[in-house]
Amino acid sequence: MRIDSSAPTRIDLAGGTFDIWPLYLFHERAQTINAALSLRAHCSIVSRQDGRVVLVSEDTGERVDAASARALDFDTLPLVARLVRHFDAGGIEVTTRSGSPVGAGIAGSSAMNIAIIAALASWTAQPLDADDALALAMNIEAQVINVPTGVQDYRPAYYGGVSAVELGPAGVRRVPIPVDAADLSARLVVAYTGAARKSGINNWEVMKRRIDGDARVIAAFDGIRDAAVGMRDALERHDWTAAGRHLADEWKHRTLLAPGVTTPAIDDMLARAQDAGALAGKVCGAGGGGCLFVLIDPARRSAVERALAAAGATLLPCHVETEGVRVTTVNAER
Repeated sequence: MRIDSSAPTRIDLAGGTFDIWPLYLFHERAQTINAALSLRAHCSIVSRQDGRVVLVSEDTGERVDAASARALDFDTLPLVARLVRHFDAGGIEVTTRSGSPVGAGIAGSSAMNIAIIAALASWTAQPLDADDALALAMNIEAQVINVPTGVQDYRPAYYGGVSAVELGPAGVRRVPIPVDAADLSARLVVAYTGAARKSGINNWEVMKRRIDGDARVIAAFDGIRDAAVGMRDALERHDWTAAGRHLADEWKHRTLLAPGVTTPAIDDMLARAQDAGALAGKVCGAGGGGCLFVLIDPARRSAVERALAAAGATLLPCHVETEGVRVTTVNAER
């Protein structure tokens, strides 16, 4: 038997970092606006006759071989190992492959998390509803990175599409935004800056400063909140000029959250893209490296792409993905 699964990554158009509890409780109308990307994380499970558990990462070349799920430790490939142990799945070989660079800031680990959970749930005949799968993904990832995790990244992976993740005292609610995926795709350029980032560290430092009442961080979060509200409205009205304006505001306030959110290299890439005609841009995730994206007039795509490449960025061809996690079973006879 073989099960293949995959889940999309995402870009956070505005309002990232609010999705970490309890930050969103401190700012009214907190929300994160995101869009799923066709750069998918992939997981395959095949059966083994010897009963052992083998984990393989095609991205890192790492391999783990254990007598059973219970015998797995978490020193190597900890995300996969923790999930296999959770589902107590034996006699399997799990292979993972990412469609995005390591440390890209586009929620590749969260997409992989959802893809693995979907595959293991199918393999073990333990169906999970959306809420259970999303909660499991968030909690396992927190165990892996040892800092609090947010809630937004798993939703694009699970559902796909463009959405607002509303955050408040009553909980978390995903609201699809009626944007034509092809239209938005035509207006996005995504590129890898060449430097990986560590979002857990960046977000944890920002979170601590917000809880400690740092006035500069509070003001920056207010600005990010307002930009997210404006971005949602602009997308719903298909007003790309306004969307560019709110994206620029989001990035301006995000760079005030903490040192290291941006770098001279990132500033140069974004400046060159805007000189070539981009409306605005920002780094994905917590910043400091990883991927960036810019919003463009489709007529300026070639010029913007050349400018980013000349600045040292690696272009990542992709589009807005309307489909979330998917699972395929091959050879259903075990």
